[in-house]
Amino acid sequence: MSRTEKNAKKGKILKIAVPAVVILLAIQWTFIGWRYNFGPMKALGEKRLAAMSGNAAKYDFDQLQRMERSPLNNKTVLFLGSSVTNGASSLHSSLPEYFSIRMDCRSIKEAVDGTTLVDNGARSYIQRMLNNVSVSEEIDLLVCQLSTNDASKEMPLGELGAGKSLSDFDTGTITGAIEYIICYAQETWGCPTVFYTNARFDNEAYGAMVARLLEIQEKWGIGVLDIWTDDAFNDISKDERALYMYDNIHPTKAGYRDWWGPELERQLLEFLINVEG
Repeated sequence: MSRTEKNAKKGKILKIAVPAVVILLAIQWTFIGWRYNFGPMKALGEKRLAAMSGNAAKYDFDQLQRMERSPLNNKTVLFLGSSVTNGASSLHSSLPEYFSIRMDCRSIKEAVDGTTLVDNGARSYIQRMLNNVSVSEEIDLLVCQLSTNDASKEMPLGELGAGKSLSDFDTGTITGAIEYIICYAQETWGCPTVFYTNARFDNEAYGAMVARLLEIQEKWGIGVLDIWTDDAFNDISKDERALYMYDNIHPTKAGYRDWWGPELERQLLEFLINVEG
């Protein structure tokens, strides 16, 4: 067999083999995704979470007391975020559920694990806001999570936009995405926006994001519910941290209900009073 014939034969084999490998990998990853997201691994994960002391029944949110004369009574709040807003480590009881009960409001929970502020695909904050929340929805307040995923995935911080129009922002950066979300909420629903931070963890990039968020606050007059920079808030014991946090990012039910929730609530009330005043 000549070299030309050998090369032609090899090419035919590759044409068959490469698609076959791709198909097999796709099947494998689909199966893995099923196991972790829908199948026995997910059930095992939820069982493990349910067994944590911080997710015990005594920390269920139905034991919260409703606030009297809540400024959000019968209003609609859109919560936009990723796993922290979703309650990935608290059996999906998180801030939207906390505020729904405490402040007697209707919460729209638009939260997907692993997503970013930076507009890098269909699951980004921006795309879900644009595509999953109707422009005709009556939104009274937007509460947006300053996502830790942008820091862990090393998304570019970017610069403040020159103006306050949607076309002024580079949504491929964290800063541009934040400004776009604020501007869109104002133009579409005419509602105020607040961003909330994570409690402190060891990540310089997230610290830079918080600092930039405070600059954006100066530009836009948004609310910032900041539990990152407060030394006293973050000064808790090892036992309390084990109860309140699944890891350094994700709270348990106890963490949302008894640690994050009351402080974020206090800061939100202060912002709402200033807005109404």
